[in-house]
Amino acid sequence: MPMTSLSALSPLDGRYAGKVAPLRPLLSEFGLMHRRVQVEIEWFIALSDAGLANFKPLSEASRGFLRSLVLMFSEADAQAIKDIEKVTNHDVKAVEYWLKQRFGDHPELEAAAEFVHFACTSEDINNTSHALMLKSARDSVLLPALDRIIQRMTDLAHTFAAQPMLSRTHGQTASPTTVGKEIANVVARLQHGRSVIASVKMRAKMNGAVGNYNAHLSAYPEHDWEAFSRHVIEDALGLSFNPYTIQIEPHDYMAELFDAFTRVNTILIDWSRDVWGYISLGYFKQKTKAGEVGSSTMPHKVNPIDFENAEGNFGLASAVLTHLSQKLPVSRWQRDLTDSTALRNMGVALGYALLGFDSLLRGLDKLELNAAALNADLDNAWEVLAEPIQTVMRRYGLPEPYEQLKAFTRGQPMTRELMQGFIAKLDLPQAEKDRLLAMTPGDYTGMATELARRIGAH
Repeated sequence: MPMTSLSALSPLDGRYAGKVAPLRPLLSEFGLMHRRVQVEIEWFIALSDAGLANFKPLSEASRGFLRSLVLMFSEADAQAIKDIEKVTNHDVKAVEYWLKQRFGDHPELEAAAEFVHFACTSEDINNTSHALMLKSARDSVLLPALDRIIQRMTDLAHTFAAQPMLSRTHGQTASPTTVGKEIANVVARLQHGRSVIASVKMRAKMNGAVGNYNAHLSAYPEHDWEAFSRHVIEDALGLSFNPYTIQIEPHDYMAELFDAFTRVNTILIDWSRDVWGYISLGYFKQKTKAGEVGSSTMPHKVNPIDFENAEGNFGLASAVLTHLSQKLPVSRWQRDLTDSTALRNMGVALGYALLGFDSLLRGLDKLELNAAALNADLDNAWEVLAEPIQTVMRRYGLPEPYEQLKAFTRGQPMTRELMQGFIAKLDLPQAEKDRLLAMTPGDYTGMATELARRIGAH
């Protein structure tokens, strides 16, 4: 069976291919090859500038040609490397040979061809490539997608800042809040989660087979290879230098990054489930789209499928991310290959996260507030005013305020008339009594409106 979107084993390359397309050139095997070419070229150019007796600085024309190989890297180039790999049975060596083949019409480069991959182990190229892949995916795709969710939820928090809503602690009626404040709570969590993701430094090493510059020093024992490696990693590639490694960069930064994404996924699973519940209660309606079907047998249904899909995809993302964060930092002695096959699933893990972001944003864009349902719930929950009444009673030293309200309200149906009748009999200053008599469940929201309007303010 030919490979198509219908025959793809992973839904990321099938049903959902369009929604994760921005990650494909970055976290695929094509993306890995592309970055390997970039790393090999920047190492090669830097070597020409290192003052080595056998490798003079390259001309501007040669530098331009080399960097054009990165800029113009195509699927045909990736396939050519793959064809070489069929012979070498080694993916990084295939990149080296492909680069040397490109030197054929450039005598200056051909003369220096043996400085391609000079003193490098495959992991010098791979770990820097993975860091570049993750940096690009995070900065150009995943954080912008998360930012769209944060911005949309901030807008909703401001729009619904003053709309009162009955809280439900333990599933029971509780002190009111506002819709905007509940959304603002999630925004605040996401803002912190985003900052953690953005702050992770992508680390890399280029120090040889076991991290000691053994081969480098055998050829040029007087050269400061550590400083040179730092220069390539930080100045040429824009990554963070790790001076202490075995053959592999230990992947601790990856674990930090993947754990940070998992934390954001958890926050958004929590929110997706809450919205699902609010839709079930009728607090939100969902905009309908002509032609869409909610149920194959029940014509009336408008299912909250976007929030359900988001929850499912965040769960898949976190499952793979958690495995990667626990597996990648563990390597037997100076190197084993268990990380290699696992690393090829970075795109799977982050693809499901992106799919979750997409589903959630679609769901948020369909939400319409049902103020009538929210207000009706509040009007049927006068018992929630037991809290402010007993608190004012405490202020004025009335006897056993909590116990009085407990006996009056617990397990009893409450109405405006019953609650106001209780207030009228209290030995309180008239001004306080009038304030309590005027209070409704919808008024009793504390600082919720102010807090909701404040979220996102700079």
